Amino acid sequence: MNSDDAKEKPGAPMLAAQAPKSNGDMETQFANGVGGGSKRKKRNLKICICVTLIILLLIFIVLLILGLTLFKPKNPTATVDSVLVDQLRTSVDALNLKANLNLTLQAHLTLKNPNRVGFSFGSTSALLSYKGQLVGEAPLPANRVGAQKTLRMNVKLTLMADRLLSESEVFSDVMSGSIPVNTFVKVAGKVHVFNIFKISVKSSVSCDVTISVSSRNVTSQQCKYSTKL
Repeated sequence: MNSDDAKEKPGAPMLAAQAPKSNGDMETQFANGVGGGSKRKKRNLKICICVTLIILLLIFIVLLILGLTLFKPKNPTATVDSVLVDQLRTSVDALNLKANLNLTLQAHLTLKNPNRVGFSFGSTSALLSYKGQLVGEAPLPANRVGAQKTLRMNVKLTLMADRLLSESEVFSDVMSGSIPVNTFVKVAGKVHVFNIFKISVKSSVSCDVTISVSSRNVTSQQCKYSTKL
């Protein structure tokens, strides 16, 4: 009887080693596993955010370099190719030193866009002045000029006789045979680079024109151009 008990005793430690772990031990391991996974997720999220920010920064730098070099905005230029007399009628009242003047001009304008991107401009007006006094205007609707394209416009400017305040000067000019007028056009718009950078551009042209009363033609035309970013 004693000998059998002695043989069974060595098996007792083995049963103790194989005994299942307590609930406390299992909960501790589970908590450690969950906590470790959460930390890994946070670390991976931070890495992902950093990589994304770096990529966006590199893209912005590349676009900025291209915008300042290859796509660097250039000044669109507005020019007056020609000014023609469409209609000219004069009548003189020598006794009262008065003259009636009916004048319509046809101006041919060109707007060139040297940029590699489109240029959009808002509505504006072509102005006709006589000795610094506004006597006529014609609307120019908003439009867009494509990349490295040219837009041609024809404008009809009619002198409004009721705006001529100094009839004595008109009389003198009609009698001398030449009428000085000025045409002015200003175009303001924006150049869009990658639809990110928007740069304001202004271009204007002012032309002093002399018209012959006898031939009803333009005898001289001197224009000044201005562009500004």
